[in-house]
Amino acid sequence: MAKKNKVLNPVQIRKIFILDTSVILHDHQAVNQFEEHDVAIPISVLEELDSFKKGNDTINFEARQFIRFVDKLSEGNSLNQWIQLSPETPSCFTVVMQESGTEEQNAVKIFGDRKADHLILNAALFIKQEYSDRPVILVTKDVNLRLKARSLNLQAEDYETGKIQNLEGLYRGITQLDLEESEMIDKIHQMESVHYSEVMKSSPYNNHYFIIKNHRSSTLAYFNPETKNLERVEKRHAYGIKPRNAEQTFAMHALFNNNIKLVTIQGVAGTGKTLIALAAALEQRSNFRQIYLARPIVPLNNKDIGFLPGDIKAKINPYMEPLWDNLKVIQNQYSENSKEYQKVKELVDNEKLMVTPLAYIRGRSLANIIFIVDEAQNLTPLEVKTIITRAGEGTKIIFTGDINQIDTPYLDSQSNGLSFMIDRLKGQPLYAHITLEKGERSELANLANELL
Repeated sequence: MAKKNKVLNPVQIRKIFILDTSVILHDHQAVNQFEEHDVAIPISVLEELDSFKKGNDTINFEARQFIRFVDKLSEGNSLNQWIQLSPETPSCFTVVMQESGTEEQNAVKIFGDRKADHLILNAALFIKQEYSDRPVILVTKDVNLRLKARSLNLQAEDYETGKIQNLEGLYRGITQLDLEESEMIDKIHQMESVHYSEVMKSSPYNNHYFIIKNHRSSTLAYFNPETKNLERVEKRHAYGIKPRNAEQTFAMHALFNNNIKLVTIQGVAGTGKTLIALAAALEQRSNFRQIYLARPIVPLNNKDIGFLPGDIKAKINPYMEPLWDNLKVIQNQYSENSKEYQKVKELVDNEKLMVTPLAYIRGRSLANIIFIVDEAQNLTPLEVKTIITRAGEGTKIIFTGDINQIDTPYLDSQSNGLSFMIDRLKGQPLYAHITLEKGERSELANLANELL
């Protein structure tokens, strides 16, 4: 697999992993993720990376970092020879110059096109012939390239580092507790908190939410990591937006909890993820210097942003429109003459509330900011890490998204940054996650989510 494998014993044969461009753009440190095995990249990959090195997006950063890595590694060495990656491991690296395939197989001729993918396949075929005594595996995030490789009898795999293995078991953040006795439910409701040991045997995840019920009564609670108590969760409103179900009530609670600095909200379209996050941010506007509402630009149908007419503002507006729609929903809770309506307009005019592409956030200070990142399922794990590590004092970050609605070709529900974050951060005292399942947009939207 293209992830850290179990330690090899002396009799195991070292494999050769061949990485394509999509893997490098996903993780510039990918060559270091294969332990004792050797890693190669075709020369076409370097050529493709050259076209990605200019720009401010994460893929441009990844391309530049990898090119610098190869440059440093090649000092005093020839890249077409095997170069040991570090003194601590026997793993070696090389650049494959031969991309004409073999006498038996030539991907360019077979598929009738001399494009980079087919040259990469030819490089893999060449390595497979040269090292016939060793397993050769092509590693790519491109599903179609994997299929082409397998049609040529080449072993091909996805890049597995950072990929969630058990998606069905992904942390949801909410548990329903069914208690036989209603006295405990009444106690939580009346006393507002009880020690977790009175309800369950083992300590739950920090900031985990509970629907506690039986046939007579119910209450909502969460596990406070400081007190170790299950504390009652009250329903609260935010800038005219009212939670319509228990899940939304939990999300609102996490958004208003000052001890929770990072919140993820996952759910299908129409569950209110972005709307609730934005409403909570507006309600807390006096506690923060600015509100940032951002999302990654992911062109659909392979249409790059450069194909759109107009200046840069006109180009990005179609991608930001869903964020403005949510803002308008909140604003329209009030009349145009109301102070609440005018306050939203004032925040936008004074750039206290900014709707912007994620790329425009790079390099900015994130101190005392409430930062909402929409469509987080279209981010890589490294992009998520980059955003979070920019958080300064007083900053709260909220990621919203649907892990089953991926718009970028080299991510899926298991490898995207939102799934990765939920899996890795569950249980941390500064973090809370809520999965929204009940759609509240309309009956028609719910029908589509359930049956289409």
